[in-house]
Amino acid sequence: MSNAPMETIIENGRLIDPKAGLDGAYDIGVRDGKIAAVEPSLKEAKALQRIDAAGKLVTPGMIDTHAHVYHHVTGKFGLEPDLVGVRSGVTTLVDQGGPSCMTFGGFRNFIAEPSASRCIAFISAYLVGGMEGHLYPDLYGPTGVNVEHTVRVAKENLDLVKGIKAHAEIGGQSRWGLEVIKLGQEIATATDLPLYIHLGQLWPTDDSGRIPDADELIRELIPVMKPGDILAHPFTRHPGGFVSESGEIHPILQQAIDERGLLVDVGHGSHFSFDAAQRIIDAGIIPDTLGADMHGYNVSVPDAGDDKIRGENPFFGVAPFNLTIAMSELIHLGVPLDRVVAMVTSNPAKMLRMEDEIGTLGLGMEADISVLSMETGRFKLSDNTGASVTAEQLLRPAFCLRAGIRHDADSVFIPDAIAA
Repeated sequence: MSNAPMETIIENGRLIDPKAGLDGAYDIGVRDGKIAAVEPSLKEAKALQRIDAAGKLVTPGMIDTHAHVYHHVTGKFGLEPDLVGVRSGVTTLVDQGGPSCMTFGGFRNFIAEPSASRCIAFISAYLVGGMEGHLYPDLYGPTGVNVEHTVRVAKENLDLVKGIKAHAEIGGQSRWGLEVIKLGQEIATATDLPLYIHLGQLWPTDDSGRIPDADELIRELIPVMKPGDILAHPFTRHPGGFVSESGEIHPILQQAIDERGLLVDVGHGSHFSFDAAQRIIDAGIIPDTLGADMHGYNVSVPDAGDDKIRGENPFFGVAPFNLTIAMSELIHLGVPLDRVVAMVTSNPAKMLRMEDEIGTLGLGMEADISVLSMETGRFKLSDNTGASVTAEQLLRPAFCLRAGIRHDADSVFIPDAIAA
């Protein structure tokens, strides 16, 4: 070990690092932007700066597996990356379907390279990418997919492309069946990458097509998927999710998760329902990862009396939230804290096949570290149906280190706590 002083020591916090099996009082030393030491005490070590994390939780840098940060290109969906990332205590962002084979060069040059946050992506299966697709369903049919081009661009950019994004929802099913999902799987199989599948209705059904059946969609979808593929939005309030029209958990989904090696991402966004979440958690299905799914239509709540905004905003009524609010909701629903931390650290690192780079505080790894406050009291948390609960614990980001550089959590997207 070098005798040179550490650049930074974070001390006196409670470290939770699920992959390393650590949960307790540990100090963390950073040198040259990398993890240099993780010890019960580094009081005797020399450091250029010491950060007192007493009373706070310290975790590996948090990973948001469902971001929309192709700023300026994906319309109102694209948020400024660092406001969602490091300035919200999150060190790695996975843009879900913003860039496509036609626009990936822009994502690399204007998003991934200049951002302080690590920005990677699941490339869109669609030529149009994520350009406000909820408004233009006709752009997301089979004719809007070019398998060969997308495979080529994905393979040329594997340092940033970690998966493929597609949609399985009844609006598209009424138009094209599952043809788009099958094309998405062709791309995913050819690139040896996971396919990330949106569940829950996104588009209106096409009256000229066949009558959609949300339960039939799930039954047809599962055989198309391969081990390691990801089902998103299990807690959706919209038809076509994990909860059937009769209010039960689809048994084929439970079997697929248990036997076929499928993964589940919360994909909070405009889909979260406390009722659906409780049913699914009670059934024993705990998501593997926790993507916030923040975008320009759901990071704030318009004035309820403004009918013009209500008409323009398809996600009207979504309560303000960020990744730590989503984490707080799962804790309220009974998911243990260490498991929630794993959902934003070690689990997504494994899903992304980046376990040797992120998701844990191994010696020599880049110093990506998140520091959170756990507030206690009575906090009102609301879901996307308008239902609310009173939580006794609320996680809030304090700051993070991204490759050893400190970023305070000062983002406008961090919602104020609402006392119940």
